[in-house]
Amino acid sequence: MATSKMVMASLTHCRALTCASTASASASFPVRLVPQPPDLIKWVRREGGFVHPAVKIAQDDTTGLGLIVSGEIPKGSDLIALPDHIPLRFESDGGHGLDSVLANLAHQVPEELWAMKLGLKLLQERAKVGSFWWPYISNLPETYSVPIFFPGEDIKNLQYAPLLHQVNKRCRFLLEFEQDVRHALQNLKPDDHPFGGQNVEASSLGWAMSAVSSRAFRLHGKKLPYGSHSDVPMILPLIDMCNHSFNPNSRIVQEQDAGILVKVVAETVIKQNESLVLNYGCLNNDLFLLDYGFVMPSNPYDNIELKYDSALLDAASMAAGVSSPNFSAPAPWQQKFLSQLNLDGEAPLLKVSLGGQELVEGRLLAALRVLLASDMETVHKHDLNTLKSLSAEAPLGIANEVAAFRTVIALCVIALGHFPTKLMDDESVLKEGVSGSTELAVQFRMQKKSVIIDVMRDLTRRVKLLSSKEAATVKF
Repeated sequence: MATSKMVMASLTHCRALTCASTASASASFPVRLVPQPPDLIKWVRREGGFVHPAVKIAQDDTTGLGLIVSGEIPKGSDLIALPDHIPLRFESDGGHGLDSVLANLAHQVPEELWAMKLGLKLLQERAKVGSFWWPYISNLPETYSVPIFFPGEDIKNLQYAPLLHQVNKRCRFLLEFEQDVRHALQNLKPDDHPFGGQNVEASSLGWAMSAVSSRAFRLHGKKLPYGSHSDVPMILPLIDMCNHSFNPNSRIVQEQDAGILVKVVAETVIKQNESLVLNYGCLNNDLFLLDYGFVMPSNPYDNIELKYDSALLDAASMAAGVSSPNFSAPAPWQQKFLSQLNLDGEAPLLKVSLGGQELVEGRLLAALRVLLASDMETVHKHDLNTLKSLSAEAPLGIANEVAAFRTVIALCVIALGHFPTKLMDDESVLKEGVSGSTELAVQFRMQKKSVIIDVMRDLTRRVKLLSSKEAATVKF
């Protein structure tokens, strides 16, 4: 956890571009950069944008600052429309002037951390006196509740290795990138400094990256050959105040009509005092917490990540009472199937998942069915898609299916055992009145445990149904 603590240490240097720790602020309702910022709706309208008269900025008790409507709005109504010059995007001018510095720095950012590229532009505009986007930037939160700003103890409280890996990876990047930025800026003349001569630290870089990851949208950019378009991350002022729902009442429409770049349209009839909500995507809670700083309860797309490991599967099958597994020593024909599933051979992808829409990832299910089968001819009667499908009920026979499911249930038991606390312990912690970051960490691990338990319950039900069918067949 050393990298995370180092990022937190840098937060103690309070300078103009440095943000405060979420541990010292209210994680539920963070304050804005300016105590009384300009009216964002008036600014959008003044700049040629459209905002429906019923749309207002308001504080919600559960989701924080967002957009609500003061009167019923019919389905299909335009809610917000932004002309092309209002969205904030990173655009290099080809290597001249200030943009060349940012372009060179952006080139050093890995693609998976794309938010940092646009974050550099956001920091530049935040530092610029009289920035066109200041009315928007001044409305941004002073802090973000993403894990890179958690105290070290609350990073540990996540209790989930894949997310811990991502958090520490981002923290290491920010610390290393801070040095890259410092090196790039050290010999610049004051007039050439992209951040107005101000210091840029890991904390300010983290603030900018978090602002972008939690608020930016990917829209069509320049047209590419063969009629396709490039995706361009953009910050959409005001639109980015719509909160998330898997059942949205609004949607984003991109168009180039009369200078309007993007609109938000009512997807349903929106009642008075309802919030405007968009679907941010079918994401698991790892991404929601990493990029947006919240956890979705009962998230139908949440899952847990496991490593496909023969020793782990051997242990699970033994615990499940499954006899003669071939996980450690598959037959050549079984090994061929594993290669087709990219679980063996050169550069295999060993990350598999449980939960979400599939319940059991198809590659894992197919591997278990094949490795628990003894009859090569029966296996070869089915294509790979059938073997990967949970809806293909017992393609290799009921006994094979029961053995596969029991092995997965045992994997779930092992996965639950990796969490130091139980659900009851977590519920007790939340009743104690903890900090915002502790609450998020505990909510996250509770949802992960719930995913595992739900998988176990579903598969246990399937095993009972299959066993009853098998018993009825034998009786008949």
